[in-house]
Amino acid sequence: ESKRYFDYVESSISQLCDQFKIRNNYAKSFNGFKTRILSKITALTFIQFVNVFVFNRKMNKIKVSLI
Repeated sequence: ESKRYFDYVESSISQLCDQFKIRNNYAKSFNGFKTRILSKITALTFIQFVNVFVFNRKMNKIKVSLI
């Protein structure tokens, strides 16, 4: 059971790094860095929510177009 959650967290972090280029941050202050990271995580969460509850897709299929 815990391996399943670990795999989910690992895939989510990997997708954040790939899709949202989370490793490339050009923030000039720590507050700017926090804001950018928070907005990227919020965007991923929203996409996952839409996939599950609107389109009945798997949660982590974020590369599929919305149309």
